[in-house]
Amino acid sequence: MKSDVVKKGVERVPNRSLFKAMGYTDEEISRPLIGVISAKSEIVPGHIMLDKVSDAVKRGILMAGGTPIEIPAIGVCDGIAMGHQGMKYSLVTREIIADSIECMTMAHALDGLVLIPNCDKIVPGMLMGVCRMNLPTIVCSGGPMLAGRVNGAKTSLSSTFEAVGKYNSGKITKEELLEYENNSCPGCGSCSGMYTANSMNCMCEVLGIALPGNGTIPCVYASRIRLAKYSGMKIMELVKNNITIRDILTEKSFHNALTVDMALGCSTNTMLHLPAIAHEAKVKIDLDMANDISSKTPNLCHLAPAGHTYMEDLNEAGGVLAVMKELTKANLLYTNLMTVTLKTIEENLKNAVNKNPEIIRPIDNPYSKTGGIAVLKGNLALNGCVVKRGAVSEEMLRHTGKARVFNSEEEAIKAIDGNEIKKGDIVVIRYEGPKGGPGMREMLAPTSRLAGMGLDKDVALITDGRFSGATRGASIGHVSPEAAEGGLIAFVKDGDLIAIDMIECTIKLLVDEAEINKRKANWVKPEPKIKTGYLARYAKLVTSASTGAIFKEE
Repeated sequence: MKSDVVKKGVERVPNRSLFKAMGYTDEEISRPLIGVISAKSEIVPGHIMLDKVSDAVKRGILMAGGTPIEIPAIGVCDGIAMGHQGMKYSLVTREIIADSIECMTMAHALDGLVLIPNCDKIVPGMLMGVCRMNLPTIVCSGGPMLAGRVNGAKTSLSSTFEAVGKYNSGKITKEELLEYENNSCPGCGSCSGMYTANSMNCMCEVLGIALPGNGTIPCVYASRIRLAKYSGMKIMELVKNNITIRDILTEKSFHNALTVDMALGCSTNTMLHLPAIAHEAKVKIDLDMANDISSKTPNLCHLAPAGHTYMEDLNEAGGVLAVMKELTKANLLYTNLMTVTLKTIEENLKNAVNKNPEIIRPIDNPYSKTGGIAVLKGNLALNGCVVKRGAVSEEMLRHTGKARVFNSEEEAIKAIDGNEIKKGDIVVIRYEGPKGGPGMREMLAPTSRLAGMGLDKDVALITDGRFSGATRGASIGHVSPEAAEGGLIAFVKDGDLIAIDMIECTIKLLVDEAEINKRKANWVKPEPKIKTGYLARYAKLVTSASTGAIFKEE
């Protein structure tokens, strides 16, 4: 066992004495030491109940003959951090989580890991850290929140952001606004639509590193606790057979993940996180793969914010396995890959059934013949930008409009709230990228304001920042190169025409080359917004959104 270096032999008497200081018995010390990495906290709705999941996982490990050792991890609630300076600290925690898991695992010589994340950056951060050590690993997430109800209709967090736009434009009363506040998020769990957290938890299931049901079983269901117990049991089988995470995370498994991503209509943030995880797993994927896969993959689900169905509905319809089963009918997945069940994907799918063709469209009756995410390229984004095409109205798939340029999210929100944005405009928010932000903030506040004002079918938004999975409409993020690196987005001026084509996957600034060169010659790179602390260090190390915003390695 890997843990032998801290527990076997005369020379390890000091090490064992410290285990015994915590109450561990000789019998516990002699067994495989399994790290249970839990992001439990009292500041994230998706994490507040993770102690219950951890307890269940530990029971499973004990039943299967291992010794569970719980270790905490941090996590930011993107919803609470949204719309202010706190959002600068969201994406950056992914790297902190990865580094801390590497540190704790290596320092204590653990034999295997059960990861217990739930929300946005915690899932990829944990996976990135584990991939470096290549240990037997299984993911057991906390599960999605149930949908809220307002005026008899299901709703979710994104509705609260849009309600602010409705209220500011006089469409609802203060009392109606309070209804959204009190009833949109009815309890614990990751937010109830196909936002980033649930997207990544579903991706874990597709990648084969989580048990079936991980992505969709609601947080409050007893079956979530049973899943946790089975995850604890299963990690012991993985340790016994020395099946490590990189045995499962292969190029073909990432191909599967991108394919199911397109079918589900996942968050655009998967285009940051999947490449970052792949990088740590020594697998090369890039944004160009996304369009190739999307062109062959039908969009089968319209979960919130793209539609009015929620994770609980997807779960009842058969979950991720049912979606995968539909995709196999067109031979779109590699099914001979090993998973943490110790069975192949084909074996896992044997009994999968699509129980509701309205929630999961059959392969021959999709919402669209192409996938839910598109990568656009052109002079405005030479290295690409990303849009959740499945959440864009048909009339906005092709759009040419005049730019309204803002150098921060705050400037844009002020203009939106002041009714300065008109139908046909293209809002450009720059200097919000990984370096320029720093931290690449999510832009749910401005996009939801526009949606709440009824402008989501008339106004596009382009940014070198990113979007929440809860964002809908023509919201184009991850523009690369970013403004702070001298990307063309830095030289856009008010009134410039921008042409967006989500069918041909192009994005162009319609300004002649001579004028662009003149603007470049007069450009003065802005001073960094933050010059001290972790964000300043982050800005020096982080790479482009097109590479997953990973750190430089040299």
